[in-house]
Amino acid sequence: MALSRRTLLVTSAAVGTAGALTTLPAAASAARPLRTDPFTLGVASGDPDADGFVLWTRLAVEPLAEDGMGGMPDRAVPVRWEVATDERFRHVVRRGTVLARPQTGHSVHVELDGLAPGREYFYRFHAERHSSPVGRTRTTPAPWMLGGTLTMAFASCSQYEHGYFTAYRRLAEEEPDLVLHLGDYQYEYTKDSYTIPGGNIRDHEGPETVTLANYRQRHAQYKSDADLQAAHAAAPWLVVWDDHEVDNNWADEVYERPDIPQPDFLARRKAAFQAYYENMPLRRTSVPRGIDMQLYRRIRWGRLANFHMLDTRQYRDDQACGDGYQDCPAALDPARSITGPEQERWLLDGFHRSDARWDILGQQVFFAQRDNNAGPATVTSMDSWDGYVASRDRITRGWLNAGVRNPVVLTGDVHAHWASELKLDYADPTSRTVGTELVCSSISTTGNGADSNPADHSFLKINPHLKFYNNQRGYVLTKIRADELAVDFKVLPYVTTPDAPVHTRASFVVEDRAPGLHQTYDRPLDPPAPAANRSRLDSATETSTQETVRP
Repeated sequence: MALSRRTLLVTSAAVGTAGALTTLPAAASAARPLRTDPFTLGVASGDPDADGFVLWTRLAVEPLAEDGMGGMPDRAVPVRWEVATDERFRHVVRRGTVLARPQTGHSVHVELDGLAPGREYFYRFHAERHSSPVGRTRTTPAPWMLGGTLTMAFASCSQYEHGYFTAYRRLAEEEPDLVLHLGDYQYEYTKDSYTIPGGNIRDHEGPETVTLANYRQRHAQYKSDADLQAAHAAAPWLVVWDDHEVDNNWADEVYERPDIPQPDFLARRKAAFQAYYENMPLRRTSVPRGIDMQLYRRIRWGRLANFHMLDTRQYRDDQACGDGYQDCPAALDPARSITGPEQERWLLDGFHRSDARWDILGQQVFFAQRDNNAGPATVTSMDSWDGYVASRDRITRGWLNAGVRNPVVLTGDVHAHWASELKLDYADPTSRTVGTELVCSSISTTGNGADSNPADHSFLKINPHLKFYNNQRGYVLTKIRADELAVDFKVLPYVTTPDAPVHTRASFVVEDRAPGLHQTYDRPLDPPAPAANRSRLDSATETSTQETVRP
């Protein structure tokens, strides 16, 4: 685990540990009992290692309560937890009790160790007479083991108002071993301030998220969704944020619209960080301290893969020349960084120390160059790595200098599927490919989208290293083996009504020691969706405002 340039605060009040049973105050057992189910937000696990993982739940009898406290009493509630090797809990291997406290939104984080490596486990919680759903999780292989196939899915961008979270349900049905969420887990906007043509499908509760109560309420609304709960219960997650967990396009201590004063932004950031920790299966190393939170970290899946989870928001220089597409000389400034110097050193050191078959960067924004201009000018998104060209170059040269065997970058943010080959010199299409980037579409953000012929997309014509594009909603499913990484771009034909089917739009393979993409499957174009499910963005094309600027 990495240590931040900022001081970490670890408190027993904020996290539950598995080392001993919590001593329960007499008042906890004497208080009025919970009359309704407090497990309305589901269960989750995360940050696995070879001998354990984090278990999470948060108690809320009224999830949408305006004060963010979920209708819970102003007291600590004892929560019992169990871990078993079977789904019926005939073979319980660990159990304990922890307090869900009002100071942390009645959230529970149980950090387990001492379990067997490379093993599937099941877990559940109990509070008074109520029991939670059962979750499935697993430990990673032992550090010296290559192991077998790792089934990993990754997703991003779930805007509750824009559609149903069916893609999460379909992801859960894949029964992955691991899920990566790459940001925009929830959106900060008040009802109807971020709309799709024809009107939003569902409504946000409460105002734009600014206070801790606001963020707790918004997280609870998202966590109340049954499809999202299913995805959390299916596998351990590795999470990182992007911008909407706090404020659109925020950069370190700079908020979205500096021209409109937001004097309480740092208080807002502190509240957002606190709520994010309370609602995610994160280890105690990520407990926030004020406006700071340690989120970048490294998870090792035996010798098969290292997952370097990056934070490209908290330490970045502010976007140059505005947030959208620009021909911006400042983007080339070698002093500019999207990771900050300490995280960059941590990442480069991780490359040098790696003995993994695959080194995978889980991060937020487009990594490859994506020029929007067919002429001599380079017009790129300042909110992506294109706005921090020297920073991207240092990272790319870093994995080359370290001899990283198979570098793969995973990305969210842009509400569409992409696949690209990474270069040191994007101006020379014939230059050597030095890595691969896979980009997942949104779960729901911007509504249905539409299928299209990737060869017709202007970005692919201008940028020959970009190999695939699709503008439907969905997720990416991978099978990671010693000799290859197989990729399926999963899409749903619609999200504006529930229970859509899922299919594979295209498949690719990245071979061991051969960076680049080999397409193995390309499904014919889908016919137009039925009228009831037709996209509310049928006439829209992807623009810079769609992915970086609040509509």
